[in-house]
Order: sequence, then C-alpha cells, then structure tokens
Amino acid sequence: MPSMAMAILQPHTSPSAIPSSSASFYGSSLQQPRLSNLRNSRSVPYRSTCKASWQELAGVLIFSAIPFTAVKAIANSPLGESLQRQMEKKKEAAIANSSKFKALAREARKDSSWYGEERPRWLGPIPYEYPKYLTGDLPGDYGFDIAGLSKDPVAFQKYFNFEILHARWAMLASLGALIPEILDISGAFHFSEPIWWRVGYSKLKGDTLDYLGIPGLHLAGSQGVIVIAICQVILMVGPEYARYCGIEALEPLGIYLPGDINYPGGVLFDPLNLSKDAAAFEELKVKEIKNGRLAMVAWLGFYSQAALTGKGPVQNLLEHISDPFHNNFLSLLNSW
Repeated sequence: MPSMAMAILQPHTSPSAIPSSSASFYGSSLQQPRLSNLRNSRSVPYRSTCKASWQELAGVLIFSAIPFTAVKAIANSPLGESLQRQMEKKKEAAIANSSKFKALAREARKDSSWYGEERPRWLGPIPYEYPKYLTGDLPGDYGFDIAGLSKDPVAFQKYFNFEILHARWAMLASLGALIPEILDISGAFHFSEPIWWRVGYSKLKGDTLDYLGIPGLHLAGSQGVIVIAICQVILMVGPEYARYCGIEALEPLGIYLPGDINYPGGVLFDPLNLSKDAAAFEELKVKEIKNGRLAMVAWLGFYSQAALTGKGPVQNLLEHISDPFHNNFLSLLNSW
C-alpha cells in the first residue's frame, strides 16, 4: 500500500519500481496523465460538459437569436416603414379611445369595493393605523406596508411593477411545475423527467430532454447547461428590452399599445378583449395580483418540499391526502 501511494504521488515512476502486484493493477496507465485516470475511474465518473459539435451549437444559438433579429430586420425594412405609416394614421384615434377608457377605469375604481378608502384591509375588522400614503389606487392594496417601503411614490410604483412581473412569472412557473407531474402520474403523458427541480439536475448529469415530452424534439435540450443558459439570455433580450423601453417599443413594427407598462392591452396582450368592460377589468386586476401572490407563496412551498422530501408537489399532496396524520410537515421535521 505505501508503494501504491507513492506511485500516485509520483506519476513518472516507472512500472519496474513498483511491486508486481501493484504494477499489474496499474498496468500501462502510469504513462497516462492523471486526468485520464480520473476520467476512466469508476469512482469518479466523467461526463463531458458539451457533447455537441460546433455546428450544432451554432445552430442552437442562431435559432435562439431569430426572434430578436427578425424584429429588428422588419423594423428597419420598407415593410416596417409602411407599418409605421399605417399606425400613425390610426394612432390619434387610438389615443383618444385610450383616454376615454382610462377615464372610465378611474370611475370604475371609485365605485368598486376593492379600491379606495372602503376597500378590504389586511387586518380586517381589527383596529389599526394604516399608512396614509396607501390610498387604494392600485389593485391589491390592502394597506400592508410594515416596513415603510411605499413612502416614496416613485419607489412604490416601481415595487408594484416588480410585483406584477414576478406574480405573472410565478403563475406561469406553477403551471410548468404542476402540469408535467400531473400528466405523468395520471399516465396521460410520459416525460423523461416530470419533477420540476430534477429537470435541471438531469441536465447537470448530461441527460437529453425532449420538449413537451415529444421524442426527438430537443432544440437546446440536448445541449449542456451553459448553452441552454446562453440561449435563454438571447431569447429574453427582446422582451426585456421592450419592457425597459415601455409600450412604445413595438411602434417600429406598426403596433400601438393603448395601455401602460403593466397592462399594455391591444391585440397582442389582450386578444380576448377582457378590458372592454372597464369595471370588470379593474376587478380582474385585483384577481390577478391575488392569484399571483398566492403563486409566489406556493413557490416557497415547492422549494421547501423539494429540499425536505426530494419529491414533486403533486406527489407530496397525494401522499398527504392518503395519510394526513403521518405525511405532514410536523412528521417530516420529526424524521429529520
């Protein structure tokens, strides 16, 4: 054993300097770099971080850049100029209609029980001195600001924008976490990895993932984590740039959005015309933020369940329903 340890520490030692039993174990591997030994060792499995050729990588990156590139190309083309001219002709009337709708929305908020001084508060009937700067003008304002983050009106509006953005992401992500697991457990559809947190882990192991569970539909699913991250960054450049610029960002394509940064409206962002009724639309805003907050809290539960049980949220729920007295949070803590 000491001679074997010395052989590891001194890779240039010749095989003749090692006892025959050790030499037969190592064979000719002593003449290879130690990295090669680590790669071939069963105790330390090696997986390449990038198995694709440069042609495949270039194809994935180009495919990811197509949306943003296409938008820029159309905006700078004669077609884009024609679309802008047509939009300018209709823009004045659209602005007038937008102003009328905003006036109706203000009146709807005055008559709604979800806005203003008579709106519900987070402590209900319990007496409490609520902040005076929270006037109930925005949806979901229950007078809750124990940290005083909303004293500055500019900061308050910024925080509201961020909350809306993260609430919508949380609701979409909840669907992405729950639906694959439900379909897989019910047997309606089979996914290579239905558990939301194991998808990233499987990519770290080098597995290939099929989009929507369709065999062979890989796109970037056959690439490494780094390549997928780069693709996501490229795909998000356009939407994030448009969000930064505001609703005017799509005007070079001849698209006028009548709303604001949080509720742009128009055919793209309101294809079902849910904002036609101003009173109903103001109530939908409240429902959206309430469900979005619930989704953000749910994700805290998803994270905790994944860390403590190693299972998906649907499987945890089914196990709790089957035996609620033994499969619950307290019993889980006791087992730890």
